[in-house]
Amino acid sequence: MPLIEIHMLEGRTANEKKKLLASVTDAVQEAIGAPLASIRVWINELKLEDYMASGELAADHKKPPSGSDK
Repeated sequence: MPLIEIHMLEGRTANEKKKLLASVTDAVQEAIGAPLASIRVWINELKLEDYMASGELAADHKKPPSGSDK
């Protein structure tokens, strides 16, 4: 049973996340021939104030895109 966990910053719409999950599921099925019913994919969203890269807090330089489902 393939288990795929995606970590990303918050701010995507529900439709964008659904498309991502479907695309990853399809890619796993195609790449390793796993039965569709066995594939599990989920997203862990990180709050902008909880993520730092290169010493910069994401909340300090990135705003969620407009149209967000938040």
